[in-house]
Amino acid sequence: MKILSNELLDALRGSAAASERKRAHLTLHSGPEDPVQRFFVTAMAGSYFRPHRHTAKSELAIVLRGTLDVLTFDDAGTITDRFAIGAGTANTGFETPQGIWHTLVVRGADATFIEVKQGPYDPKTAAEFAPWAPAEGTPEASGFLSRLMQARRGSPIASA
Repeated sequence: MKILSNELLDALRGSAAASERKRAHLTLHSGPEDPVQRFFVTAMAGSYFRPHRHTAKSELAIVLRGTLDVLTFDDAGTITDRFAIGAGTANTGFETPQGIWHTLVVRGADATFIEVKQGPYDPKTAAEFAPWAPAEGTPEASGFLSRLMQARRGSPIASA
């Protein structure tokens, strides 16, 4: 039996704060071959999740701490929806169907969520990154994230 304590989430937050990517994962399943992939993710403010889609599987996330926005996009990079999820909102989680471009933006200091996906994990097909969004760790990513923070439904957000 695994006990998932607040102390464990506090430690994950510490790992995220110390990470260059400003986020940390804790895998709960035993390996990539598991039919159900489960993990905690803590992301700090300023963590950039490059917009992506899952072409073969959906994903479910439940926010345990903090607040984040989930943004969805059309193929050209225009925001089709923006949802606030977590503390202080009417929403506790989200399920993203396969094929939907999406990203997360952390509101406040940090957010922690549990994510569940169908396995097994195959890094070759796990995610397709949006060609109109800069790669993580590039100089353009910071400015793109700043635009994501302010953008609303109908905003064309694709990078130049």
